[in-house]
Amino acid sequence: MKRQGGAAVVTTGTDPEGAGGPEATADEAPGGELGQVTAADAGAVEDGPAPGTRRRPLRVAAGVLVVALLVAGGGLFAAGRQLRDTPATSNRALTDSGATVRVAGDVTNALGKVFSYSPDATGVTKEAAKQLLAGKALQQYAALFGQVEKQAADQKLTLTTHVVRAGVTRLTDESAHLLVFLDQVYEREGKAANRAAAQLSVTAQLRDGRWTIVEINSR
Repeated sequence: MKRQGGAAVVTTGTDPEGAGGPEATADEAPGGELGQVTAADAGAVEDGPAPGTRRRPLRVAAGVLVVALLVAGGGLFAAGRQLRDTPATSNRALTDSGATVRVAGDVTNALGKVFSYSPDATGVTKEAAKQLLAGKALQQYAALFGQVEKQAADQKLTLTTHVVRAGVTRLTDESAHLLVFLDQVYEREGKAANRAAAQLSVTAQLRDGRWTIVEINSR
């Protein structure tokens, strides 16, 4: 092996000094066009890939990131919609205080009227029930009040009902469910008054802008 101009030159065999010459050995050296790494090539290796080859992976990565963001955004939208559509969030009793107060007030007023009567004014109570009750509630009330009306007249009975508390458990645009606590006072002519508590489960519907009781169940 000889050094020419600071580069290592590898020769094959033991040719005489004149045989082969510098031209022959230069063609066979691992440098040159076939094997030699020039300074420019070394610089290219150290600097990394050409600009054109760098842009493509960046474009691919950016595309993947955009797709991932779109997928994540779609998932968040679906999750948000699912949360908005759950029964808890669709219950206006939890979100609309004005509507909740209104239905509680209408039901309280109705129960106070239909469950209060005096011996000489049972007809007033009956007419109030026709206006404030509907459906199953009105049918049940009419069947029972026929018996109460006769007893009230014969025994001089007076019933006064006060709603102690009315809680709206579920409220939608057209229906409401309430839990109502009543305080009732029974008075018979010539005898001491008796007090009793009652608890009702009430269903109401919005009809013609007013909440009407359609079902009453004792609890």
